Amino acid sequence: MVNAAEPGRPAAPRPQPRGSAAPSRPEPPPWLLTGPRTRPEPGGRTTTPRAVLFDRDGTLVEDVPYNGDPARVRPMPHARAALARLRTAGVGLGVVSNQSGVARGLLTRQQVEAVRDRIEELLGPFDVWAICPHGPADRCGCRKPAPGLVLAAARGLGVEPRRTTVIGDIGADCAAARAAGARGILVPTAATRTAEVAREPEVAADLAEAVELALSGADPGCPVAPRGGGPGR
Repeated sequence: MVNAAEPGRPAAPRPQPRGSAAPSRPEPPPWLLTGPRTRPEPGGRTTTPRAVLFDRDGTLVEDVPYNGDPARVRPMPHARAALARLRTAGVGLGVVSNQSGVARGLLTRQQVEAVRDRIEELLGPFDVWAICPHGPADRCGCRKPAPGLVLAAARGLGVEPRRTTVIGDIGADCAAARAAGARGILVPTAATRTAEVAREPEVAADLAEAVELALSGADPGCPVAPRGGGPGR
């Protein structure tokens, strides 16, 4: 016979049956480094994006692998003008970035935030930053081409994914957009695979052209099914 717990004392936890699996830990979410400073106002044409999310490395700034040094941040051509165009149009701005250097032990959160701060010094403020600190082996739901970063950033901005455009330099960026129900625009660099360029329906020569394409009124509400993409960073 098992004695009842004494009054005022919690009962001892029941031991798990031998061989049973321990409860799985919940998946860690992406980092939201800043909350939204402003939220885009509703209204306007349904085809106009209410938010544009940018990949970081190779899109907004030069791709320096696993960069934790703010001094090495260099904006990509036309980045300042493209962002100014969107701010003038009242579009919410965000960054969605895989930073697997954290999982690999090559970066700390403090370094990621320091690089974020330097980018904002050079290019102006963004409304939200969504960062995936996981590696490929973590199989998280936020590492592009999974949709988690795009969904988290859109949620932080209070914007529906279908009213969101993602601009990036590799196929994983556009695949993440499609998986989230958003629109993707590819801006190829030397690192972009030829097959990725051929696969994407919307390709721009540079950031200025990508922003004009995003604002052009093409309907982002009918994304095609995901067709894969690069491995991400």
